[in-house]
Amino acid sequence: MAPPTGILLFYLIIASSFSPLIISTAHLNLTLPHQHPYPDTVVLEVHRRVNESIARRQILVDNQCESRGNPIDDCWQCDPNWAKNRQRLADCSIGFGEGAMGGKGGQIYIVTDSSDKDTVNPIPGTLRHAVVQEEPLWIVFASDMLIKLKHELIINNYKTIDGRGANVHITGNGCITLQYVSNVIIHNVHIYNCVPSGNTNIRSSPTHVGYRGKSDGDGISIFGSRNIWIDHCALSHCTDGLIDAIMGSTAITISNNYFTHHDDVMLLGHDDKYLPDTGMQVTIAFNHFGEGLVQRMPRIRRGYVHVVNNDFTHWQMYAIGGSANPTINSQGNRYTAPDDPNLKEVTKREDTNTGQWDAWNWRTDGDIMVNGAFFVPSGQGIANKANNVDPKSAVLINQLTGNAGVLGGPRDNSMSMSKGGTTGASGSGHDQSNSGDVDLVGMIFSGTGASAASSPSPTTTSILLSFLIILSLYITITNQDGQLSVPLLLLL
Repeated sequence: MAPPTGILLFYLIIASSFSPLIISTAHLNLTLPHQHPYPDTVVLEVHRRVNESIARRQILVDNQCESRGNPIDDCWQCDPNWAKNRQRLADCSIGFGEGAMGGKGGQIYIVTDSSDKDTVNPIPGTLRHAVVQEEPLWIVFASDMLIKLKHELIINNYKTIDGRGANVHITGNGCITLQYVSNVIIHNVHIYNCVPSGNTNIRSSPTHVGYRGKSDGDGISIFGSRNIWIDHCALSHCTDGLIDAIMGSTAITISNNYFTHHDDVMLLGHDDKYLPDTGMQVTIAFNHFGEGLVQRMPRIRRGYVHVVNNDFTHWQMYAIGGSANPTINSQGNRYTAPDDPNLKEVTKREDTNTGQWDAWNWRTDGDIMVNGAFFVPSGQGIANKANNVDPKSAVLINQLTGNAGVLGGPRDNSMSMSKGGTTGASGSGHDQSNSGDVDLVGMIFSGTGASAASSPSPTTTSILLSFLIILSLYITITNQDGQLSVPLLLLL
């Protein structure tokens, strides 16, 4: 019988050799629970909805609805009494985030107080108090408001923030965070001047408060969340991304928004090695990418992204980039290149040699290229059209994106910036005590932003693995009377 120390040493050598494999296999499930199994069918449905709205506009004979052919807007704006049936909006999304219910079926919560004084015990009537409640809520605003956040606004499941009928501005520290939640709609609000904050306690629900580390300063941060729809917002001047979706987020639609004055506009995917983001699916439709933008419209890691009927009028590096073999399906967009002859390419493969990205599926179908812009396709994008569908709506890009941004006033944030408060950094992109009776048991938020990993560290995993090895060794030695049997390690 081998000495116990010899067996232990043998096991530790084997464990050290295979521990990277053991660690990595924990992430080999590439299918997210709510990932659509046939993403191209979602693309086809988007085209059907667009073409249906365009056809309806062409045959319209009355003046009750000034249809623009935008299926989202036509869905609710054609009802002259929409304000009496606000929750109809929840039926109007398209694409991968079509299932986002928001607060549909819940009560109307009217925000009457624009203050944000206490992140642990928010005052009833404030936006922070509304978004942390457990039940579905449709949140509206009693009047025009400028909400200067003290720290991140952490939103609970089944909430709609509906700014229609008021001029709502959200700015300040942290801005909006969606973390491990589902069914959230954010509609018709200005979001800008978002700066990092944190290292404090923040309430996430009526029963949970957690310590929150320093945030990145995103306008909207989507972390491990699903069924999210962001529509008709104006976003600009944040420290990091205007919208970032990472850590296995999926079923997202980003539509009818107006993006200006920012460097790293939109990041989709945590990092190249985070395999669950392969299941990320995002629709980007009818947005205006405008003045002062530099790059990442979006920048994609893994996943499937449908970029359809957007108007790209400015970039200073590139419009759409990616790494780690994402699928990019670009259809019916208008890309207007800058005058600089070195910046005509729409696309950029990040940190990847040509031979490595030849098979990546980057498709362009029916896109309009202006001022020398060009899209470099690859993979299936070279040989085939995406779905044998002609996105004829590309020639109508002016009307499809004509209402992008906040409705009922300036579509972007230029007026609010000229009037308003402090202008945050335009985004370099590189990459209190509790009061009252607070239940600190439960969800604890911590982290340092998009680059923070959620999985256990290799050190923690190695300690756990070593414990299991020792346990299996003990069982082998004590129960087999010196006869070496199949160790427990091989059954893990």
